Amino acid sequence: MKNSIFRKIPVARPGNGRTGLKRNLGVFDLVMMGIGVTIGSGLFVITGVAAAEHAGPGLVFSFGIAGAACACAGLCYAELASSIPASGGAYTFVYAGLGEIFAWFIGWCLTLEYVVALAAISVGWSAYVSGVLPLLGLSVPREFLAGPFSGGIVNLPAMLIIFIMALLQLKGTKESARLNNLLVTVKLAVVIAFLILAAGHVQVSNYRPFLPYGWEGVSSGAAVVFFAYLGFDAVANSAEEVRNPQKNMPRGLLGSLAVATVLYIAVTLVLTGVAKYDSYAGVAAPVAYALETVGIQWGAALVSAGAIAGLTTGVLVFIGSQSRLLYSMARDGLLPQTFAKVSGSGVPMTAVACVCAAGSLLAGVLPIGTIAQLCNMGTLWAFFMVAAAVLVMRKTHPGLRRPFRVPAVPMIPLCAMGMCAFLALQLDRATWAAFGIWTLIGLALYVTYGKKHSRQKKI
Repeated sequence: MKNSIFRKIPVARPGNGRTGLKRNLGVFDLVMMGIGVTIGSGLFVITGVAAAEHAGPGLVFSFGIAGAACACAGLCYAELASSIPASGGAYTFVYAGLGEIFAWFIGWCLTLEYVVALAAISVGWSAYVSGVLPLLGLSVPREFLAGPFSGGIVNLPAMLIIFIMALLQLKGTKESARLNNLLVTVKLAVVIAFLILAAGHVQVSNYRPFLPYGWEGVSSGAAVVFFAYLGFDAVANSAEEVRNPQKNMPRGLLGSLAVATVLYIAVTLVLTGVAKYDSYAGVAAPVAYALETVGIQWGAALVSAGAIAGLTTGVLVFIGSQSRLLYSMARDGLLPQTFAKVSGSGVPMTAVACVCAAGSLLAGVLPIGTIAQLCNMGTLWAFFMVAAAVLVMRKTHPGLRRPFRVPAVPMIPLCAMGMCAFLALQLDRATWAAFGIWTLIGLALYVTYGKKHSRQKKI
């Protein structure tokens, strides 16, 4: 029993050398993918609330701390992605480094993160689009903008965007990357336009006091804004579709993190410089509010365009990431082989269809707000285990070729693990209870199917 649940896949060939995926992605595509999933509604919403309630202008330090914590995890991802360039991301890294039972746990955690995040983002997309449609003379009946638990029948726009992005995924990785790059360009253009338009209206007096809640507020602010970075790890799931992954994966992971951190800090500085930090209390759209404050009334339309583009890229990336995770787990025998089937366009078609169905169900029917925190729990565990895998594999595989190496080992991996543990403890008891139930369900599936059908059992 012990040997079976701790068995590992070979580090040199984690997929047993078999893959039907096509290598179409370069470093630019990876950076844009990471930006697409990290710079979304968080930038347009969380910045104002966090400044008003936690750190004031000192929120820039909060983003710096959160960015540093993510960078520690990102460095660990970069090392493993360069030395084990296989689809599946954290799941594959942990399978090779720690063993099968841990890999299943992380795969199950990431499934929770990706599917729930996919549904939550699509619901946000629906809300933004329903607000823009009246400007075009169109409308959607209210009963089709919310599920039965929220006073409606079904959230039709949320289901529709998932279906459309799933169809695009089925066309191929190159086509998906092109749309993602286009939408991320639109989103970045909107953010840069905001910075240019509002920067001239910054008043230094609004920065006083810079730390109204002290360093304690900066720390609590870091715990809040950390979640704005979640999703960059999805980039690692595309390793088998990347040209020269040994070099491009670390560049894509760390590059997207760097861009996201700079943009978050820049937007926070401008927001708190244009208006007093406490004026953002209760403001759901702080970027639009800031533009309106300086007399740019069409700011709401500008922000909506950026938010819609940002949320669309999030839906697209999460469908791709979750389908590649299912593909990897099925290839290893832990899930039915149907999820490992690849279409002529080089896409795991059954996995994409399954993700589309699950995400649509959650987005269209269930109350997302009650389970959204589970995304954070799944991600934090993935970060924690990847950092642990780096430490273990430095001991168990000292001769492994590592084109990218985490500096200052063991300090940086331990820092990542400590920060993840701290942030996980900030989540409420209900979230921990729900996560415990999810874990038990996953363990039951592993015992009844995965453990018996594991490809490593036959080796």
